[in-house]
Amino acid sequence: MLKKRSAYERLISLLQGASWALVVVGATTFFSILYPFGLFTALIGAFMGSLGGLFFVIVFEIAHQQSEKLEEMKKQTKLLEKLADEKLLNN
Repeated sequence: MLKKRSAYERLISLLQGASWALVVVGATTFFSILYPFGLFTALIGAFMGSLGGLFFVIVFEIAHQQSEKLEEMKKQTKLLEKLADEKLLNN
């Protein structure tokens, strides 16, 4: 069964995709600019160019994990409340 995603989760997914695009664009841009100075310099430049996008990838991944953690905690709370209600009814 497919889980319906909230607007917040869809926004995080969109921003993660945009961050990966920023990684690719930054790496290719810096690589192409610095390639005339040598392959090693171009590779280092590509890495440096991708760092900004990688930072945002990590930030939005953490936000996604926190959202999943919150949903799981809500499920656990409902189960604990149900168990507590059943225990009170049995005593």
